[in-house]
Amino acid sequence: MEKTVSHVALFAAVIAVLGLMPKLTLAFGIPVTAQSMGIMLAGAILGARRGALAVLVFLLLVALGLPLLAGGRGGLGVFVGPTAGFLAGWVAAAFVTGLIVERWRSAPLGLVAGVASVIGGIVVLYAFGVVGMALVLHRGLLESAGLVLIFVPGDIVKAAITAALTVSLARARPQSLLSRA
Repeated sequence: MEKTVSHVALFAAVIAVLGLMPKLTLAFGIPVTAQSMGIMLAGAILGARRGALAVLVFLLLVALGLPLLAGGRGGLGVFVGPTAGFLAGWVAAAFVTGLIVERWRSAPLGLVAGVASVIGGIVVLYAFGVVGMALVLHRGLLESAGLVLIFVPGDIVKAAITAALTVSLARARPQSLLSRA
């Protein structure tokens, strides 16, 4: 129990630290951030339940007003803006990423973590994000999907980095890879 709490808190902090990159916001209000890689890492390393819990802890801190999102944003207002769908999708993205890494054991870990990060951290996350953008910006789903396509190449790089870091952690400290415990 104590180990789980510390891992969840650690990954909530990792997600926060990845938001410290200089703010770069695109014209339609969605910032470019490394925090989505933190979501992928939380799922791949902690597993489905712990990874989703780490994201929930992070989002609770944001809701309480801590400026932990990219560009120093925080507070309840971020949950009704153009990024609201992405924020909601972070929980599902970490869960799906972790679930795939937990269950798919027949392939090399790097491949599994990479594919899981693409499915959870891109496909699932974008599904939530596009719907949220369409609702907030009063645009169609296809138009909203078109707006976020610019993020796909960077998110594929984040998925590859997540796979490499997951494999490195598994080699260095196999007991720390809770998704495979």
